Amino acid sequence: MSTIAENIAKVRARIRGAAQASGRDLAEIGLLAVSKTQPASAIRAAASCGLRDFGENYLQEAVEKQAELSDLALTWHFIGPIQSNKTRALAEHFAWVHSVDRLKIAERLSAQRPPGLPPLNICLQVNISGEDSKSGCNPEELPALAQAICKLPNLRLRGLMAIPAATPDTALQHAAFARLRVLRDSLQLPLDSLSMGMSDDLEAAVAEGASWIRIGSAIFGARNYSAPSTQGTLP
Repeated sequence: MSTIAENIAKVRARIRGAAQASGRDLAEIGLLAVSKTQPASAIRAAASCGLRDFGENYLQEAVEKQAELSDLALTWHFIGPIQSNKTRALAEHFAWVHSVDRLKIAERLSAQRPPGLPPLNICLQVNISGEDSKSGCNPEELPALAQAICKLPNLRLRGLMAIPAATPDTALQHAAFARLRVLRDSLQLPLDSLSMGMSDDLEAAVAEGASWIRIGSAIFGARNYSAPSTQGTLP
């Protein structure tokens, strides 16, 4: 079985190859290690290979791991669905939130961001494939939502995020990611981020302008335990 270090090297090689193939600057593409359901020891191993950005979906689990890994200089990204009663903890414990899809959540995050912390980096999640099972705002709602969020004092709108419908068809992968890029550019705002692409489609995402590639299984392997059942314990 491959080690985390070997897996990271393979993922970096894939990103480097995709950047070269599409004429992109590798420095523009961030590798976000999706560490949900992985133990703190796995995150520590990934950090020892130079990774600094980690994405979590489950709030209680994430906060516990942040405490255990407080000796490391890591940047924490929340990438899961957001419940209104969890916004205070998100505002307190994360540097990025990729999954904002409605104004109420953004307003709470801004109001609850602790004084002294920099603005919370925000990506707006767009339901780019129109799937009922996926979170995200509709593309038609995006312009008004983006304009409203730009006015909130403790947030910094950085860009858009999407999880397109899974498909092995590379043309469809490219088309979905291109739609997100076009949406971002159409907003005519100073946005620098596209959070898109995962283990199975990162090459298409890089080609279409991704700035954050969210990689879980290709780094850590299959999830080794189920999501914790204590998600309701934080205020």
